[in-house]
Amino acid sequence: MTAPAIRCRGLVKRYPPDVLAVDGLDLEVARGECFGLLGPNGAGKTTTVEVLEGLLDPTAGDVEVLGRRWGTDAAALRARIGLTLQETHLPDRLTVREVVRMFRSLYPAGRHEDEVIRLVALEEKRDAWTERLSGGQRQRLAVATALVGDPELLFLDEPTTGLDPQSRRQLWDVVTGLKRQGRTVVLTTHYMDEAERLCDRVAIVDHGRVIALGTPAALVAAHVGEEVVEFTPGPGPGLDDAALAALPGVRGVRRAGEGFALVTEQLHLAVPALLAALDARGVTLAALSTHRATLEDVFMALTGRRLRD
Repeated sequence: MTAPAIRCRGLVKRYPPDVLAVDGLDLEVARGECFGLLGPNGAGKTTTVEVLEGLLDPTAGDVEVLGRRWGTDAAALRARIGLTLQETHLPDRLTVREVVRMFRSLYPAGRHEDEVIRLVALEEKRDAWTERLSGGQRQRLAVATALVGDPELLFLDEPTTGLDPQSRRQLWDVVTGLKRQGRTVVLTTHYMDEAERLCDRVAIVDHGRVIALGTPAALVAAHVGEEVVEFTPGPGPGLDDAALAALPGVRGVRRAGEGFALVTEQLHLAVPALLAALDARGVTLAALSTHRATLEDVFMALTGRRLRD
């Protein structure tokens, strides 16, 4: 059987004097899949990725990447992976072509610079200095430097943070193309639409541990439901969680800011029942909205917090 692209068992990373960033994390990423690591700031995502990339040494645990270990096979692994960090600082007075060519020289084999520049849609900027690129163009150039070695395994750490919608979708197309080629991608992101669009499976990480793992659709079905009703009551009598949970079609209840979120798979039953219950208690509505359940709702259901808290 083919070994997974990534396997780690009992991964621990401590920073002195007493910060536990990763707490016994277990993870396995299959070859050819796009795997997402999701979680709020401080959850341990970036630390985990930097250990997998060979940038940090683990405090404890066992880590395999492409069937090898960083302690004995670092040079071979660096030739087979590509990575983008949350912030990539590139020389201001080099052109796009020169930056890609410089990174290509670091690999024993790879793609032609023009092919990679075309892949990230920077053809019109190939002779522009990096200091004259927009934020989105710089981010796409950073992805180009990760792709020029033609990696088997690509790490993208929050690659679209701060980008405009067009630049985000251009990077999505790049990742989709890599998936079609059978390459493995590990992605960290705060954008749930991005994870649901690109990732075959996701792991939700909190306090350095994996608290949920599966396909986006399976996680939503298992932990939330199909629809979420969020409402904020106006002034009046308080509402009881248990009474809301007993309404027809309601599968679960949680607090959401100053209001409530009702999880349901039968929206047509839950909303009329809710309105009738509020009317019977003399409670007015300040706001009400519905949306299809997302990975954001999964994280809220599991932790009581939002991914961007």
